[in-house]
Formats: sequence, C-alpha cells, structure tokens
Amino acid sequence: MDTAEFIHALDHEGQSLAAAAAQAGPDAKVPTCPDWEVRDLLRHTGMVHRWATSFVAERRTSPHAGDGLPDLDGEELLTWFREGHRRLVDTLAAAPPDLECWHFLPAPSPLAFWVRRQAHETAVHRVDAESARGTTPEECAASLSPGFAADGIDELLRAFHARAKSRVRTGTPSVLRVRATDTDDAVWTVRLSPEPPVAVRDGAGDADCEVTGTAAQLYLALWNRLPFPAVTGDATLADLWRENSAVTWN
Repeated sequence: MDTAEFIHALDHEGQSLAAAAAQAGPDAKVPTCPDWEVRDLLRHTGMVHRWATSFVAERRTSPHAGDGLPDLDGEELLTWFREGHRRLVDTLAAAPPDLECWHFLPAPSPLAFWVRRQAHETAVHRVDAESARGTTPEECAASLSPGFAADGIDELLRAFHARAKSRVRTGTPSVLRVRATDTDDAVWTVRLSPEPPVAVRDGAGDADCEVTGTAAQLYLALWNRLPFPAVTGDATLADLWRENSAVTWN
C-alpha cells in the first residue's frame, strides 16, 4: 500500500469510528475493550491522533508523552475527536515525502511509518466503536480489505513484536505460523523463544502451531478482537499469544 492509500484508509476509518460512537452513545460499553466505555475510546484515539500529528506538523525529532486525555464528554468530546482526526489526515496528506521526524518502528521513511501506523490504529479502534453499537467483530472483518489486513498483520508481527518489550515468549524454542487463506503470500513464520519473537513472511519449515483464516479475521484475532478462526497443532501457543500480546500505550 502507498501513502495515499493509507491516508484514504485513515480518513474512512476515523469517520466511521465517529459515526459508530455517535450512534452508540458515550455511556455504551465497548465489548472488545471490556474496561472501556465509548467516551474512553474517543479520548484515547483522539489523544493518539493529536500526538501523532504533533510529530509530523512540528517536525519533532525526539519522543514526547503527548498532552493526555481531555476532560470532555458527550457532543463536545465527539467534536474534539472529529477535529483531531481531520487535522491528522490533512497534516499527513500535506507532509513532504522527505519528512524528518521521530518514529518508533522500522519504516522506509517517517511519513511511511505515520500513515501506516495511524491507519491501523484507527481501523482497530473503529472495530471497537462498532462493537459498542452491536456490530460483531466478525461482521467488521468483512469491511476490511485483505490487502490492508495483511499489511496490519505484517506490522504487528514484524515490527511491534520485534521490539524488546514484547511479552510473547516461550521457555523453549517454538514456531507459530500465521496463514491467511484469501491473500497470496500472506503467511508468516514466528519463531518464539525466551527472546522477542522473530517473524518472517514465509511458510518455510515445520510449525508447532498454525492459525488460519482470512486476512481480516487474523488481523482482528492478532489484535485480540476475535478468537483465532482455526488452530492446528499446539494450541497453547495460540493461547500464549492471546494472553501476552497486548500492545499498551505505556
């Protein structure tokens, strides 16, 4: 996917998130994030949007913690979310290809990182907003393109969980395979050990456990929004993922 495609996805997903949140209402529980109500979802995602915008708009070259969560609710909160999302989309669309700023995962460029990361951040939380108004993650999976979902899997396996902070580890070496059934070459081999996971995009060699499904189903399952569609082999490795793979703000 190129920059324009990611920005289009970010724009669409953010607008859809706001529409679902408005329909559900700020008090609605978020089944995919059991500790949250819709207001928490809007505050978190809106804060992340503004945080991301600051690096691109201000050309920040070192990390900062952001401005925290707003003391807003109801229509004011929804307006605040929409304004922040729009500024993020517009800022990324106007950014030059040779943008220099801080980013926290490997990427071809800072701009490539931020458009990709914010598109996936917003897509996953759009699914959360949909769940608050009664749409199941299974139904949401149907709205995600296989290519976008496969890219999100790649980001999660080969970037997020390559970091030292990943808690997906095993006492003895094991191999988890992730295989999408609807996308060419969308298969990953994840080598687990006492060290951070090492994932490659191929299906070579044997695996102790394999999880399969459409790219969108696996995308949401790996982000812990759905159960794994199908598991063969050592199911404890799939359980290990679900129990230890959460990516947190801090």
